[in-house]
Amino acid sequence: MHNHTLTRADLTEAVFKAVGLSRNESAQMVEDILEEVCCALARGESVKLSSFGTFSVRQKSQRMGRNPKTGHEVPIAPRRVLVFRPSHVLKAVINGEMPELQLAGE
Repeated sequence: MHNHTLTRADLTEAVFKAVGLSRNESAQMVEDILEEVCCALARGESVKLSSFGTFSVRQKSQRMGRNPKTGHEVPIAPRRVLVFRPSHVLKAVINGEMPELQLAGE
């Protein structure tokens, strides 16, 4: 297993190689896509990326929690949480049941 983290720079480089845009245009494209995903999630919309998965926001209600050190109960405020559900295709790729997805130009 690799210990490499995929970064924005890596995504930019992949777009640069696959699409043939300049590095600046590729970086802007990556930023625009990530911004659109973030804005959609902030509006409470789901984001479905075919063959990858679905990002959605779930509302969690207030509940009582417990401080593990002291044992005292404390209220946990209601909040919105990000949920990711991988597609069956992504699960199969991760489990080695399908060849890895390749970007154009690799």
